[in-house]
Amino acid sequence: MRRQILAVGLLLVLALPARAQDSQAQLRPFGRGSWQELMKAHAGRPTIVHFWGVTCGPCKVELPQLGAFMKETPGIDMVTISADFVPDLPAATRTMLERSGLAPAENWVFEGFADRLRFEIDPTWQGDIPRTLLITREGEMTTIEGAAEMADLKSWSERQLAVKR
Repeated sequence: MRRQILAVGLLLVLALPARAQDSQAQLRPFGRGSWQELMKAHAGRPTIVHFWGVTCGPCKVELPQLGAFMKETPGIDMVTISADFVPDLPAATRTMLERSGLAPAENWVFEGFADRLRFEIDPTWQGDIPRTLLITREGEMTTIEGAAEMADLKSWSERQLAVKR
């Protein structure tokens, strides 16, 4: 009996790190060609793409709101891209995403020459964050410069989810 209890206890202890790791935000490197890959992967699905950064004050306020929005609106794909000017902040990036409830989202982080990456996304984008793109099933994009109003996101998502395919 004692061996069985010890065996069960050992299995539980071994399972804990796996669970903790599963809840960590996974960061995909966003490099040349990633924008086209992302657009192809989400084609035909309403998607919100949010650009943010660890050093961005308004982003710290907006991320938890987006995390709650994602939880309440499972029919909308949520993608975050850390486009911070300060490189190599993976631990801080993961922590902010996890605390905001965005760990389950599709999370990317700029890797490489940021100006070139921004140009691939939008040649007119100067790098200001936060920046949010609302992409319809048809691929039509609406850009929100600065912090997004959650009421606007909710209204947009309701229209997208009301469309029958």
